[in-house]
Amino acid sequence: MAAPTRFPTLVRGGSVASGVARLALALVSLALLGTCTARPGVLDQVRLLGVLKVATRNSPTAYYLGAQGPEGPEFDLASRFARELGVPVRFVTLPSAAAVLDEVASGRAHIGAAGLAVVPAWERRVAFSRPYQRVRRHLIHRRDRPRPESLEALGARSLEVVAGSAHAAALAELARQIPTLHYTTIEGGDTLDLLDRVWTGDLDTTIADRNEFSLTRNFHPELRIAFNLPGTSDLAWALPRGDAALAARVDAFIVEIEPDMPALVQRYYAPDERFDYAGARQLVHDAEDRLPALKPHFEASAREFGEDWRVLAAIGYQESRWDPGAVSPTGVRGIMMLTAETAEALGVEDRADPAQSIRGGAVYLHQMRESMPARIPEPDRTWLALAAYNIGYGHLEDARVLAQSHGKDPDSWQDVRDFLPLLAQERYYVSLKRGYARGWEAAHFVDNVRSYLDVLEWVAPEPAPPAG
Repeated sequence: MAAPTRFPTLVRGGSVASGVARLALALVSLALLGTCTARPGVLDQVRLLGVLKVATRNSPTAYYLGAQGPEGPEFDLASRFARELGVPVRFVTLPSAAAVLDEVASGRAHIGAAGLAVVPAWERRVAFSRPYQRVRRHLIHRRDRPRPESLEALGARSLEVVAGSAHAAALAELARQIPTLHYTTIEGGDTLDLLDRVWTGDLDTTIADRNEFSLTRNFHPELRIAFNLPGTSDLAWALPRGDAALAARVDAFIVEIEPDMPALVQRYYAPDERFDYAGARQLVHDAEDRLPALKPHFEASAREFGEDWRVLAAIGYQESRWDPGAVSPTGVRGIMMLTAETAEALGVEDRADPAQSIRGGAVYLHQMRESMPARIPEPDRTWLALAAYNIGYGHLEDARVLAQSHGKDPDSWQDVRDFLPLLAQERYYVSLKRGYARGWEAAHFVDNVRSYLDVLEWVAPEPAPPAG
């Protein structure tokens, strides 16, 4: 989904860019007051200000600081829309869906991109774009408790949803059909908070859509889907009411990106085949028990080489489960499980020393990343570098060559991943420059590191960007 031109991402704050934007807006406002001219439409405002203002939420379903900076499904989509308009994008992070709607309805934001479901009651305040994704709603419970068979069978079991949410609206509609349905709405928080309460046992059940459940599944492995609720949720952008030109431009954009949506969903929402119940549960435990002593070493090496410390920590967990004394039958050892030859080349004198081992791994990952063509964007660049970290840069290049020869994108991790296992098949590797390799292991290595990174971004999140 990369575009040839990238514009800077701005956040609300005291930057020069935001000051210039405010000055431009003030000048435009004065001109309009002097001529009694109607306020320009949103597209004209964007052109005058030179920036697209997007209201969003600091959430894994929308916008957050990931391993390589801002990311998230709404970050990708809104950034691409801004590039098509030829302007940079400024994200304003807000605490709730209601706050996002207020920002759009008041004109302080041009669009609201925050994983919003289309709720009829909300349409009195804002307009909604054409849906860009349709998701199922689930009733969620803990696996070690009796599974509810239906909404009618919940009885006295507690069911809570966030007040004013799409889930609350759906239950209100169902309650008209099911008189025995009882539920509670709570102010503040979000669905991910309620999923955490179900996991801790403080709450029996809640409602979550497919995206929300996928995000929390590795972090809360005891959660299960009891059943699906009727219907689906349509996710869309919030737009100012009455701006037909903006609505038409956004809808045309959403039609344009429809072929790319499966790849975006796969990028941000962990597929079922990556889920490891026992492994995820153990990682949550180890993050509390082993990680604190090692975190300063991960952070120091990350600062030195411009990495996110959580990526290094995820590699270390995949390699050794954060055990400084780990030794494999083949002689690799330490947190990052370095061979003697690799350690010597990286300047690591004592592989059992956590600081040295972690720095060695950081050096090697940095080398792999820097070896790749500069055109490869994030996050594919990180996933490909991780594959090279595991299998070697030469074998990764062979897989990229194979992908390209089959009409796939050699710069896309998803495309290259499909060809890594072919490095172990004779009919392919005999024609490759580096020959045979256990390519499936590299694919699983990256899958596992990504899963561990998903959990670490919850266990040890980076601070949210400034919201003004």
